[in-house]
Amino acid sequence: MELGLYTFVENTPDPNSGIKLSPKQRIANLMEEIKLADEVGLDVYAIGEHHREEFIASSPSTLLAAAATITKQIRLSSSVIVLGSEDPVRVFQQFATIDLLSAGRAELMIGRGSFIESFPLFGQDLKDYDAIFSEKLELLLQLREQETITWHGEHRPSIENRSIFPQPLQRPLPLWIAVGGTPESAYRAGALGVPMALAIIGGQPSRFTPFADLHRKGASDHEKEAPKLSINSHGFLAETSQKAKEIAFPPLKNMMDQIGRERGWPPMSYEQFEQSTQLQGANFVGDPQALIDKILYQHELFNHDRFLLQLSVGSIPHADMMRAIELYGTKVAPVVKKELHQVA
Repeated sequence: MELGLYTFVENTPDPNSGIKLSPKQRIANLMEEIKLADEVGLDVYAIGEHHREEFIASSPSTLLAAAATITKQIRLSSSVIVLGSEDPVRVFQQFATIDLLSAGRAELMIGRGSFIESFPLFGQDLKDYDAIFSEKLELLLQLREQETITWHGEHRPSIENRSIFPQPLQRPLPLWIAVGGTPESAYRAGALGVPMALAIIGGQPSRFTPFADLHRKGASDHEKEAPKLSINSHGFLAETSQKAKEIAFPPLKNMMDQIGRERGWPPMSYEQFEQSTQLQGANFVGDPQALIDKILYQHELFNHDRFLLQLSVGSIPHADMMRAIELYGTKVAPVVKKELHQVA
């Protein structure tokens, strides 16, 4: 199994001090975090797209390009690019460039997006939300297979026998489709033979097994080999589970309560948070052994190929973040891989 991290580069006031970092400092911290993730042997670092005040990652490709120049082994992915409000040709060119910068370590993770701010920002009509995504996904898949393409659609100008440059080192450029809670999306990813990243950030993970089954069924129904599956979840770790909870809860509550006010959710209680950190809950918060146990438990449910952890749900002090990355890479990842290798 591959183990990695993902982030949206949150930059909110520290819940204890009230201090908010400058964008320059937050990005400098991010680069240190990615470099450490590479040094401790993690497999993937992914940066997602947001267009809100709380996040700095409006341009994941730019941040990943910077990361390509300071890392050696770690794979660099988006998580996600909101494809409906992007141009697939530009996305492909950007990630082909990152692939060249990184000597073949770039990946694309795309999705419809759980936030909609990018659509009015870039002049897209939300009534065509799924149709736009489907059409642009079709174009992106064609771009991965052919250097010179002809393509016609309804939501983007046609392309007539044009060559696309640069081409990536990896052929084809790796692509994942991120899925939240839509069964049709899971089946579609499988039918296309594309790996799926399944976001589980609340509830009981066992309830998400039908999505993994639909992904595999989509592939089987369309005579494709079973594509890879990633589980992406929130979490944090420290030397003790109590310390991990003390660090993680205040920023997590601040972030989730803010989003909750926009979407009509009730405020998060500590009791709910505590429950979510148990073995059968969605949040991976605890000491290294707690995370090892939970990753292995979920592997029994999903038999997945990759696990990505979002450590920064809300702003975490940089020193605590660096320690968490170190523990994840040196104490959690080696044990998980050893255990799963022995089972295999």
